[in-house]
Amino acid sequence: MKANVIGAGLAGCEAAYQLAKRGIQVDLYEMKPYKKTPAHKTDLFAELVCSNSLKAARIGSAAGMLKEEMRHLDSLLMRCADNSTVPAGGALAVDREIFSGLVTTEINNNNNIHVINKEIDTLEFDVPTIIATGPLTSEVLSEKIKEKFGSSLSFFDAAAPIVKYDTVDMNYAFCASRYGKGDGDDYINCYLNREEYEFFYNELINAERVPLHDFDVNNPKVYEGCMPVEVMAQRGIDTLRFGPMKPVGLTDPNTGHRPWAVVQLRKENCAGNMYNLVGFQTNLKFSEQKRVFGLIPALKNAEYCRYGVMHRNTFIDSPRLLNSDYSLKNNKTLFFAGQITGVEGYMESASSGLLAGINCARLIMDKSEVILPDCTMIGALSRYISDESVIKFQPMGANFGVLPELENKPRDKKQKAEAYALRGLGILKAFIKENDLNS
Repeated sequence: MKANVIGAGLAGCEAAYQLAKRGIQVDLYEMKPYKKTPAHKTDLFAELVCSNSLKAARIGSAAGMLKEEMRHLDSLLMRCADNSTVPAGGALAVDREIFSGLVTTEINNNNNIHVINKEIDTLEFDVPTIIATGPLTSEVLSEKIKEKFGSSLSFFDAAAPIVKYDTVDMNYAFCASRYGKGDGDDYINCYLNREEYEFFYNELINAERVPLHDFDVNNPKVYEGCMPVEVMAQRGIDTLRFGPMKPVGLTDPNTGHRPWAVVQLRKENCAGNMYNLVGFQTNLKFSEQKRVFGLIPALKNAEYCRYGVMHRNTFIDSPRLLNSDYSLKNNKTLFFAGQITGVEGYMESASSGLLAGINCARLIMDKSEVILPDCTMIGALSRYISDESVIKFQPMGANFGVLPELENKPRDKKQKAEAYALRGLGILKAFIKENDLNS
């Protein structure tokens, strides 16, 4: 029994693991280290090219619910994430090198997985195959997908800069988590007064950006969840103060008052010597990033470990092409998984690889496909990407809006979220046991 997985990103590694644990021999194709996309920096599998945050940790949140479902389904990616955490208040953030290193080691040490360093340039395979080449699918394979399926869709994504901790001027910053979540001091808060903020804002919206080739520079199609900070700022002078620079829930211990605006820095690695600028995805030129972000007092002399970058993400028109098990509607032996399907987010991508891997294995073992209940987050996302009634298809991350309504919906927002999660997790546990999904 054999299968192919194309791509060793988050979805591909999760899919390969799910196949392998069911006794399937997997050929995992990965073009690194011989060829990399502009966004990839290491030779490791499951590389996190944007933020190191995997979103909210609390189970009573959409992202937390998704991750807990993955734990119940024996997710390799969640196990590695839980073993590489860094403080991040109410979020689950990881040391990206340790995380990717753990995934790479697990994959390389699995006797049922055979890694082949080769770029794939075809969609014709002799065995069941999962395409998990991610949002940065190579140009050659992207063209093959366009030829076979008529068209592919794309949007631009951005990453935030990372600075060295010892170059942050703590005379203009304080440690605290918003509303005291987490350990209470998980973030470095770089504060600005009104005059400093308004000067920074004006310089930001007028700063020089990197040209976006083959794209309409004046009207870029950017995913809302990774909106470049300079694009967001153009919506109005207070937009950032209600977004990534909001001071709500924070009190400067030196003054006892809430700052006018803050830039939060989140720990990037376990050593704590690198921090990223939360919500500061950007497409500014590197020299402009240093100049403009240097107007934030605490970052005046900051040294950058990595500047922010912007790159193209590609995804297919899944509602017209895919079933809820992530197989093609007209070819059950070919699956897609990850952000190329239109799920948005690290763990959302991994969860699609998990479900595609399970179903590919079941196809090989001559078992019926598994569609998770629609009140689970993984099941709801798989239904969203395969729903033909969705006309203007855009990437979708975990959110309670994709779930069926509760019968007795609490009025309190937090209680409502917890009710969604408890309902879904309860049904998932029974479904796993009934269908023997973890074997």
